[in-house]
Amino acid sequence: MSNTEDTQAIAASKAGMDVKTARKYLRARRLPSEMKAERYWLTRPDGFAEVWPEIVEQVRTNPGLEAKTIFASLQRKHPDRFSDGQLRTLQRRIKRWRATEGPAQEVYFVQEHRAGELCESDFTHLTELGITIGGERFAHMLYHFVLTYSNWETGTICASESFASLSEGLQNALWELGGVPLLHRTDRMTAAVNNLTEQADFQKNYQTLLRHYGLEGRSIQTGRPNENGDVEQRHYRLHRALDQALLLRGSRDFAAVDEYRAFLGKLFEQINSGRKARLAEEMERLRPLPERRLDTAKRVRSRVNSGSLIVVERNSYSVNSRLIGEIVEARVFADHLEVWYGGQKMEQLPRLRGRTNYRIDYRHIIDWLVRKPGAFASYRYREHLFPSSRFRMAYDLLRATMPGHCDRRYLQILELAAKQGEAQVEDALRLLLASERGHQTIVDKDAFLQFLKRCEQAPEIVDVPIPEVVLSSFDQLLRHSGVQGGVQ
Repeated sequence: MSNTEDTQAIAASKAGMDVKTARKYLRARRLPSEMKAERYWLTRPDGFAEVWPEIVEQVRTNPGLEAKTIFASLQRKHPDRFSDGQLRTLQRRIKRWRATEGPAQEVYFVQEHRAGELCESDFTHLTELGITIGGERFAHMLYHFVLTYSNWETGTICASESFASLSEGLQNALWELGGVPLLHRTDRMTAAVNNLTEQADFQKNYQTLLRHYGLEGRSIQTGRPNENGDVEQRHYRLHRALDQALLLRGSRDFAAVDEYRAFLGKLFEQINSGRKARLAEEMERLRPLPERRLDTAKRVRSRVNSGSLIVVERNSYSVNSRLIGEIVEARVFADHLEVWYGGQKMEQLPRLRGRTNYRIDYRHIIDWLVRKPGAFASYRYREHLFPSSRFRMAYDLLRATMPGHCDRRYLQILELAAKQGEAQVEDALRLLLASERGHQTIVDKDAFLQFLKRCEQAPEIVDVPIPEVVLSSFDQLLRHSGVQGGVQ
């Protein structure tokens, strides 16, 4: 103090202490905090002394037991002995015991990642973000792939943790990346790991996939998600980034899944933009891709029944009625299935989820429905024969106007949609339903055909190009008007 002030009294005054106290610290050459003596005695009786051995035994037997749970048990066992204010004391005592005498805690060892060596993947749910497709809630997951060295990541939209989703997601990631690392690590997802054996061998399909790309498979231990920590951490950060991107977009609704998929792709590009340097290091060490992707689609043979339906994984799909009685091969992918016959791809259909669901395409059966209009009224899957709400409104109008012939007339309209285009017929119905006299046109077969032809002949809307306005031209205009008008 005396080195910076003229006197010790002035220095002590500025420090907020008596001059005698200041001289004591100077003589001792120690700070006030260093002169405070440690206290090893209790200032009040220990309220838990009698039950402490019992508490220690409980905590030692069940390390995950919380102090609050133990305290509640003590209050029930010893009524009127422990007040709520003593909970904090017990928490401090248990915390100190665990730090000085308790069992050793699990140590997480920081891993050193090497370029081009390890990739991790996992599934994460995105439904809670409230994304909708065409106004309808979109329940979905994301197959999430991460390179642990550079943190480069990508993802594939899927509906479940199936092997088809795993295969499609992993192959999409590798081909987008343009190379193959040495190791691929997953959690104990049943699509990859056979959890029914003690050795936890990989599933045969997954082993085939790994061999095709020359990957060495790794899986984490049961109950150890931290071992897949890179992708787990990226789950959290991706959820937050996606939520923020949706807020900036101003809407969580997309017109189609492809639009949402493109939105996700741009988000991944933005996220990966800051990882180019480390990714370049990885690319130098990645191994080349094989000549082609591995076809891992599940193949199911099914006979087309008399209702023009095939059953695939307990769900029913309609196919063209020409195939009735034939055996077709359904190739099941993550989000769709293909119907093959005689080495030719006949159909590609959206994949149904769950069990005992149906997908009926009116185009497959409309020829025979027109011939058997009486079957329409009691057809089990009749609700699938209304492609949109306007077709349903047209049917309700026909039922009210001509109840005896409404089914036949509606099937004629549906046949036009199958042969001339559903969008064109729906647009015609939209115009006629909005018109007072349009109802008569819907009822009359010939009048409806004439109206449909007029819609076809109507000129298309022409886009009028509007040139970009050059703002500097307004400056010239103002300068010119200023001269003419005498403005200084």
